[in-house]
Amino acid sequence: MIPQEILRLYVRCKWLQVLCILFVFSLPLNSLKAQNRNIDSLQTLFKNNKPDTTKVKNLNRLSWEYRNVGLYDAAMRYAKLALQLAQELKFKKGVADSYNNIGIVYRNQGNSSIAIGYYFKALKVAEELKDIKAIATYLGNIGIIYGSQRNYSKALEYFFKALKTDEELGNRKAISRHLGNIGGVYAEQKNYSKALDYYFKALKIAEELKDKNGVVRHAGNIGSVYHEQKVYATALDYHFKALKMAEEIEDKNGIAQNSGTIGSLYTTTKKYTEAEKYLKRALTISEKMGAINLQLDHQIYLSELYEKMGRSVSALEHYKKAIIAKDTLFNQDKNKEITRQEMNYEFDKKEEATKAENEKVKAIAEEKNRKQKIITWLIASGLLLVILFSGFIFRSLRITRKQKQIIEIKNAETELQKKIIEGKNKDIIDSIHYAKRIQDALMGEKVHISVHLPEHFILFMPKDIVSGDFHWGAEKQGFWYFAAVDCTGHGVPGAVMSMLGISFLNDIVFSEGMLNPAEILNRLRDKVVKELRQTGEANGSKDGMDVSLARLNLKTNELQWAGANNAINLIRNGELSTIKADKQPIGYHPEQRLFTNHEIQLQKSDSIYLYSDGYADQFGGPKGKKFKYKQLEDLLITNCHLPLKDQKDLLKRCFIQWRGSLEQLDDVCVFGVRV
Repeated sequence: MIPQEILRLYVRCKWLQVLCILFVFSLPLNSLKAQNRNIDSLQTLFKNNKPDTTKVKNLNRLSWEYRNVGLYDAAMRYAKLALQLAQELKFKKGVADSYNNIGIVYRNQGNSSIAIGYYFKALKVAEELKDIKAIATYLGNIGIIYGSQRNYSKALEYFFKALKTDEELGNRKAISRHLGNIGGVYAEQKNYSKALDYYFKALKIAEELKDKNGVVRHAGNIGSVYHEQKVYATALDYHFKALKMAEEIEDKNGIAQNSGTIGSLYTTTKKYTEAEKYLKRALTISEKMGAINLQLDHQIYLSELYEKMGRSVSALEHYKKAIIAKDTLFNQDKNKEITRQEMNYEFDKKEEATKAENEKVKAIAEEKNRKQKIITWLIASGLLLVILFSGFIFRSLRITRKQKQIIEIKNAETELQKKIIEGKNKDIIDSIHYAKRIQDALMGEKVHISVHLPEHFILFMPKDIVSGDFHWGAEKQGFWYFAAVDCTGHGVPGAVMSMLGISFLNDIVFSEGMLNPAEILNRLRDKVVKELRQTGEANGSKDGMDVSLARLNLKTNELQWAGANNAINLIRNGELSTIKADKQPIGYHPEQRLFTNHEIQLQKSDSIYLYSDGYADQFGGPKGKKFKYKQLEDLLITNCHLPLKDQKDLLKRCFIQWRGSLEQLDDVCVFGVRV
């Protein structure tokens, strides 16, 4: 089997033209009625309508409905009938809608170069009408064409124009569509974090509006990103969600797309029987619709499936069909045609602007000639007035010059002060960044990496440049010490405390004997109280730390643990248990007592999690509430079977998604270990 990369190279060199057309006009009308009740009722209206603007609207609606069920020839027929009638009636809104519908049909058939021409025609008419809502729609459609041709900068340019326009209008359904399109561009550029951010925003709006078409599109896109990130279970969940919704609304395009992707996922996970079932269904639908872009994907997926099943003849057959579809879609002439269409559009706009400007200049010249005679006799009388007021003007000019000099001096002083402030700000920021390098060096994750240490991850997300949370680890005589620590405050004050805490822990562990976690916390508290001179007085220092500290015997897997306000979670056989910490900080406490040492004999595949309170206390979600420890524990239980690296990525994505546009409230530190 020839790899897909060679397929791409081959299709650049060999160009074929294939056009798959489904002749739907030969189908009985009753068959079309059975597929869609909307089509049935619109057909009745179409027959009874007089040739007026209402008939144009109904023809365009018929075109839209036929396109939704994948009958592209019928959709094209009714869109062109609508265009012809709208032009006869000089109904510009109908003309623009018809151009747009024709462009959509061409785009779905893979004819991007023709589609963009109709989109630009629609945009031009909408701009003449100053129809802002329609302008936003057409800008978005043009962006889709550029995206399909991998011209990502142009695609983003048009999508963001469309998004800004619909945000000003408050058109939430369109906003959802634009957000999804922007996410698609970032996904193509493999910027998956940005892609998911835009996709989830789009999906949220679609669900709130109960926009089923939007849910199909955005859920499918989210599944595709998780597919690229190899999070296959989550990818399948979202694609099945999209497929179910597509089936409810009889969206054949959505059914074909998601069935194909589900089949590809089953191929990846070696469920070949299920893969073949979904891929054949997807290919059948895309062929009936004449959607060449979907056929290309499905032929490639089937070729890969049969190659893995050892059915080389079938694999080669589908590979050849993929080449034909690829040649049809990416003919070089299409890119040239797209450029030509945009140039024509821009040229027409400039030509109209020039014509209007010439007419304006001509009118001004005529008015100027008319006034010239009046101005001539006024000049003589005006000379006398000029002489009389010349002295006054000269005096005013001198005053103005002095005022200008004073203003220039003030401006120069202001600019100097601005530069001084900017310089000081830069010095402060540079100092903080230097402090960050020191902090990173002290608690760098590389310190915790060793071939004989258990599998583990550290999720560390400071609120500011430097952090009041820190993670710490050390090895000594066959034991591994590790901790997640939350210092008072965040930013620079918190960072100072964190570096002090790292120094104290290193000094205690490496300067004294083999101490258990509780003994280490007792000594750490003594050092903090002593060095910060904490006496409990009202105006004294109240800084301290909350600590979750563990010691693991690398040979026997015996774990000892102690906690100051921060607990530890243990997951064994899919069940989570929590060991609570002593309710006292590392620092002065009026009811100070010795810390409790806990001993746990870990078993194979046990997972333990230490963390600060930053994750659970973050506000966000649909109602702007706290995430809370219960939801964090549920998240850990649900995903405890994943590799710890994937767990870390999942925790980070969930946190960012929950936070949304809100500010991060605190530093975040999560330490996970699996034996």
